[in-house]
Amino acid sequence: MKQIRRMIASLCLPLATILFFTGCSTMAPKYARPVAPVPSAWPTGPSYLTETGGPALKAVADIPWQEFFVDERLRKLIALALENNRDLRVAALNIEKSQAQFQIKRADLFPKVDASAAGTFQRIPETLSGAGRAMTTEQYNVGLGVASYELDLFGRVRSLKDQALEQYLATGQAQRSLQISLVSQVAASWLALAADREHLHLADNTLASQQESFGLTKSRYEAGASSLLALHQAQTTVDSARVDIARYTTLVAQDENALALVVGSAVSPDLLPQSLSETVTSLRNLSSGLPSDVLLNRPDILQAEGTLKAANANIGAARAAFFPRITLVSSVGFGSDDLAGLFKPGSFAWKFAPQITVPIFDGGSNLANQKVAEVDRTIAVAQYEKAIQTAFREVADALAQRGTIDNQVDAQQSLANATSESYRLSRARYERGVDNYLTVLDSQRSLYGAQQNLISTRLTRLLNHVTLYKVFGGGKE
Repeated sequence: MKQIRRMIASLCLPLATILFFTGCSTMAPKYARPVAPVPSAWPTGPSYLTETGGPALKAVADIPWQEFFVDERLRKLIALALENNRDLRVAALNIEKSQAQFQIKRADLFPKVDASAAGTFQRIPETLSGAGRAMTTEQYNVGLGVASYELDLFGRVRSLKDQALEQYLATGQAQRSLQISLVSQVAASWLALAADREHLHLADNTLASQQESFGLTKSRYEAGASSLLALHQAQTTVDSARVDIARYTTLVAQDENALALVVGSAVSPDLLPQSLSETVTSLRNLSSGLPSDVLLNRPDILQAEGTLKAANANIGAARAAFFPRITLVSSVGFGSDDLAGLFKPGSFAWKFAPQITVPIFDGGSNLANQKVAEVDRTIAVAQYEKAIQTAFREVADALAQRGTIDNQVDAQQSLANATSESYRLSRARYERGVDNYLTVLDSQRSLYGAQQNLISTRLTRLLNHVTLYKVFGGGKE
């Protein structure tokens, strides 16, 4: 036992010295976050609302999705998607993979100590033994050793570890970004289904109304009070409604299939909407803050910055390649030609074999590797800046739509009410023989179009709420 403790102590002292000398910093450039290439304030003008309010207003990014989406059915669907969506599962597995890759690089900072034990048995023939007779030799060894450990004096291994760490963190942000997109996609698909079901309901009601109108026109035609032209015109409205019913029936089925795909499992009919509701989200007022406050915390921006930091760390590894590389091989243990005497005094053995490699001529590969690393960082800077610009445009577009969508809905509602009254009056005039059926047909088509557009405009307003959730960073977990 004393011999084993001696062996371990003999190995620990050099390892401690190695770890002390490898605690240096890297040769990577000092990282500085690039200045955001966007204006310092959001756009203003007639398309944008003037922000009002005080501390009671909360930015969308500060609202968890469980509070932002208030419809209980939608919240259950989102929770189901977060549990079952395959893309999200892949993203989670990518995080585990990236974490393992980081741990591999981090482990290279420390010596790898292996325990070994071996026995060698050899028969030497008489003609080679030198003793005039055949001999059988035995050799036993046991020990601890460090195999090919790089003494990281210039930070090459540490730079590679830092690069792996930033890539791991970027992968985590990618998973968070995907989760935000998934939540918004579920909400958008759910709302699209609600709108198409409302379109289908409107087409059903329109068909019933037009069939009734067609029956009255047919009766008037048979009584000689209406023309054949009016009868065929009435027939066109019936057929148009039938076409829309078939079309929206298909769209509803496709919307349900799309929702099942994004959720990742079968969706219970109890969780499906029947029509658009104005209480899907909690968004009322908005405190958007400044671009730098909002954009730099978006997970896709943080992912791009993580990629930039990884490229910056890789430059340190490329620079360190120009300097000598010191590799250590060492071992301590016991050896004997007799198993019983393996741990007896005098059997202690050790080996220390440092190796230094100095780059002299490499055909320019090290210089080219450094150039590649620097260009990769420049590319990452451009991608980071582009990500910020894209995010700024997405938020600005969503704010522009939000500034006018309420007026669009109000105007479309007023139009639908006016065309409804116009249709009622034109039909009454036709039934009294004051106008021909063409006026009724035009009024009916205007009413039907206005009602369809009202559904679409209301859908646009709700989708704008979902988009604001997404572009502002999706809210807290």
